[in-house]
Amino acid sequence: MKIALVGATGLVGSVMLQVLEERGFGNCELIPAASSRSVGKTIKFAGRELAVVSVEDAIAQRPALAIFSAGSGASLQYAPKFAEQGTYVIDNSSAWRYEKHIPLVVPEINGDVISENDHIIANPNCSTIQMVMALAPLHKAYKIKRLVISTYQSVSGTGVKALNQLFSERADKECEMAYPYRIDLNLLPHGGTFEDNGYTTEEMKLVKETRKILRDDSIRVTATVVRVPVTGGHSEAVNAEFEKDYELKDVVRLLQEMPGVVVLDNPAENKYPMPYFAKDKDEVFVGRIRRDESQEKTLNLWVVADNLRKGAATNAIQIAQLICAKGWVK
Repeated sequence: MKIALVGATGLVGSVMLQVLEERGFGNCELIPAASSRSVGKTIKFAGRELAVVSVEDAIAQRPALAIFSAGSGASLQYAPKFAEQGTYVIDNSSAWRYEKHIPLVVPEINGDVISENDHIIANPNCSTIQMVMALAPLHKAYKIKRLVISTYQSVSGTGVKALNQLFSERADKECEMAYPYRIDLNLLPHGGTFEDNGYTTEEMKLVKETRKILRDDSIRVTATVVRVPVTGGHSEAVNAEFEKDYELKDVVRLLQEMPGVVVLDNPAENKYPMPYFAKDKDEVFVGRIRRDESQEKTLNLWVVADNLRKGAATNAIQIAQLICAKGWVK
């Protein structure tokens, strides 16, 4: 089977290569593609060295799957060209997420929304994926009315330039700035770009994507996104108000039963999720599970995951696995 990876030389692309191999795609005919400045470079995959080609060349090879991690511009330009010839496109950018006819998928939650005719499938934002993994079973049981979210997002979510900024500042070296201010020994209440309503694009992704994935436009959502000097792993403080009341023991049980979620919650032994321990893992870790004592039927959760794994690469490859399992590609 031919698989194109568009954006193969980027930070998420490198993790996608790793996850593809881990999840049984090591024997595929991989077509690494990237922008013109990367064409001719080589990448390593499953013990082989492969030359990076242009996206046009990748389209010409008519792959069964095309996984995109190259930004919205590239996705808008090239994803339809792959799709027109029958390729299934899994896109990691924000280009297609809000389109009504494009499935926005977390396989453990709503993989059933993909049909054989859906040749562009959107991968949600990293912070959304980990949060809905924890919330989906609770929404099914108690129905969420309102979410108040504060995120503490790793610089790796911005890319290599941001990582370079962090480590350069830590070493007291000059560097190209990914952010308007220093990030080391600091935090920025700023993720993405500011919109007219005063919220950032990262905050509005949490609003719109959560409703679409959970299939409930009635959920009220407000969010504040904060970038923190952490190299890998996003953390979220989530306050969820439900229509029905709950017992904490049942909440814990539902989370424990959710595939891909690990409950790590023992305050007496200082056990709770942290990005340091979530790094390089596919699971979503949930802890600090407690009732909001200021308001009835309301719960507090602390949710942590590796934003490059389940938040991006792993979720995309899981979508690829789902498509293959349905027998639509060979």
